[in-house]
Amino acid sequence: MVQSDHRSEKVKGKAMEFENMIKLIQTVSASELDSFCYEENGIRIKCSKKPEKTVMVREPAENKGYQGELNAGKAVRSKNCTDISSPLVGVFYEAPAEGEEPFIQVGDHVKKGQVLGIIEAMKLMNEIESDIDGIVREIRVHNTDTVEYGQTLFVIENANVEEAAS
Repeated sequence: MVQSDHRSEKVKGKAMEFENMIKLIQTVSASELDSFCYEENGIRIKCSKKPEKTVMVREPAENKGYQGELNAGKAVRSKNCTDISSPLVGVFYEAPAEGEEPFIQVGDHVKKGQVLGIIEAMKLMNEIESDIDGIVREIRVHNTDTVEYGQTLFVIENANVEEAAS
């Protein structure tokens, strides 16, 4: 009989934890917080919500090669460019380690298979490689940006076209 009471207390405790978690989520949702993280006894809860209108204020880029909207208001970019997109959701890193030089800068010549950056997903580091030989024309992300699946990270101009024009 003691065991059943003990099990009953565990079930009641879990139900109470669940109710408290629901209250926490409702409180965060009703607040003006964009995100909230809570950790206790090895359990981590992270709540975040998407605001209806996103306003981004950003300090100057760490990567001096960042050229987000390079062609805004100018001529359309060359049709001979290839977009390198993120194959997964994660955090983008421009260098192999903190404090080291970035893998690439705008204007660099790259070879097919050359590492352009790293995306960390679930504690795994995934190298992003160039699909073509060419010249880096745009870097559309900053170091430590969260990237989405399919998001364009780099624009590479095909080297073969440039060589043919020379």
